[in-house]
Amino acid sequence: MSAGATDEQVASWFWALGIGMGVTTISLSFHYKKPIVTAWSTPGAALLITSLEGMTMNQAIAVFLFSSLLTTLVGLAGIFERVLKQIPTPIASAMLAGILLQFGLGLFTSLMEEGEVVFVMLAMFILARAWLGNLLIPSIFIVAMGMCIGLGKLDISEVIMGFTVPVFIAPDVEFFSLISVGIPLFIVTMASQNLPGFAVLKANGYQVKSSKVITTTGVTGLLLAPLGGFAFNLAAITGAICMGPSADENPKTRYMAGISMGVFYLLAGILGMSFVSLFSAVPAPVVIAVAGLAVMPTLKNCLSVSMADSQCREAALFTFLFTASGINLLGVGSAFWGLCVGLLCYWLNNNKTIVGRANGASSTQ
Repeated sequence: MSAGATDEQVASWFWALGIGMGVTTISLSFHYKKPIVTAWSTPGAALLITSLEGMTMNQAIAVFLFSSLLTTLVGLAGIFERVLKQIPTPIASAMLAGILLQFGLGLFTSLMEEGEVVFVMLAMFILARAWLGNLLIPSIFIVAMGMCIGLGKLDISEVIMGFTVPVFIAPDVEFFSLISVGIPLFIVTMASQNLPGFAVLKANGYQVKSSKVITTTGVTGLLLAPLGGFAFNLAAITGAICMGPSADENPKTRYMAGISMGVFYLLAGILGMSFVSLFSAVPAPVVIAVAGLAVMPTLKNCLSVSMADSQCREAALFTFLFTASGINLLGVGSAFWGLCVGLLCYWLNNNKTIVGRANGASSTQ
């Protein structure tokens, strides 16, 4: 494994990540009364897989601490607050739609791999939606698990049950590692995770003080980095599920979905590898199908909002397509670049409109 981590240390990583995400999600959702869901940095994890080669675990922990320190400082400085105010809601919605599109498409590719189970899931979603309401997705998941057991598709032979014990690892500061890995980890986490995460909140009509949220995730990283908590940030996809109508018809009480998500995070942290092995036993196409169905209402709403304003429509379309492409440039995901392209297009179109109106007004004088 990267940085030579032992099985106990890897389990400790899961513990630290689960506890960190659980505590921050519950506390932030309860404090703001909004569904604020945190997560670990997925692109950050991908970066670490290749970047930690040749480093010791102690040096890796120092990298995690440095990245979390940078996050904390950005939060305290309030830099993100000013950036977010420049993002129009239609473009934020278009970016979220681009992120969720792959999950929606995954539902139908899963239909080709696990036809019987996914067909029943899709039929339930279409036919039972009015009756089951907020219990629709949990009901679909229970029925899917029942079918997997009945069809012999649930492999529990390698499921491991037991509590995870955290392992403390002292940091070993090595300057080159901090610069070569710590700064890229910080940039990727902020650009590919936090920016889309706050855009998701904005797209769903929730306004929060980004500086306080980022500071909270940064401090959490500082506390849990010695146990393996490499990076904490806002969640985009999981957050979108908790902010959609399928979580709660009333937007004002959807924060309870965030709190519930936090409880599951805590369980995942305490059980650690047991939780991972349990989910690994479920056929991957079924998991993808559940995710696709869960994001469907949010995806529909985002597409509607992104195309509602004629002045933003072209910029939103570029944002959606670029984000949905999934391309990765300079180690940063398509969501960030899609947002950049959309904002550039929006700015150029607005400038043309302003110049055109000014020329029209001068010609009539």
